[in-house]
Amino acid sequence: MARVSAEHLEARRRQILDGARRCFLSNGFHATSMQDVLKESGLSAGAVYRYFRSKEEIIAAVAEEALETIRSSFDRVAAADVPPTPDELFTEVFGRLRESVGAGEDARELPRLLVQVWSEGLRNPTLAETVTTAYGQLSKQWARLVEDYQARGWVDPEADTMHVARILIGAVQGYFVQQALWGGITPEEFAKGLRALVSMSVPESRDAD
Repeated sequence: MARVSAEHLEARRRQILDGARRCFLSNGFHATSMQDVLKESGLSAGAVYRYFRSKEEIIAAVAEEALETIRSSFDRVAAADVPPTPDELFTEVFGRLRESVGAGEDARELPRLLVQVWSEGLRNPTLAETVTTAYGQLSKQWARLVEDYQARGWVDPEADTMHVARILIGAVQGYFVQQALWGGITPEEFAKGLRALVSMSVPESRDAD
């Protein structure tokens, strides 16, 4: 029997995940059946089950890829010698994610998939663990960036780095939710809004309230 190459195996796995992703984006996790995945991927049941034992395993793999895309994108940008400010970081990362969308794909696909992943994590313990792990990694990543900001005098040195990191992550999540539900907001527009917010001056009269 001819030996199957690692490249062939990876290509088949990619074919399954790409087909499943399209199904999930069209119908959601629960309305998608294994038959839908088979049809969309163009493979037989035997071929698909060679890689994944169930639809739940496929969902987990698709979710892990989506979360890793976000984490690795921020990791690459944040690794610069001079750390980018949050608005610069968001513009660069969101811009790269938008440019990475393949021909014919909707730029809202990743945001729509992420919203499904977060929702599914509320009921699926296995996926919840995956989401929690990804959130923990991103929190530590952002906390290190905040520490760099503090060292440069950009952020109050007394501020809790994890608290600031979680606020920044909340802004990222908000961007994806808005894109998933309504679209129409560009990375540049998001960055401008954030920049205006963090640079706002509070009248002295507010201090006495």
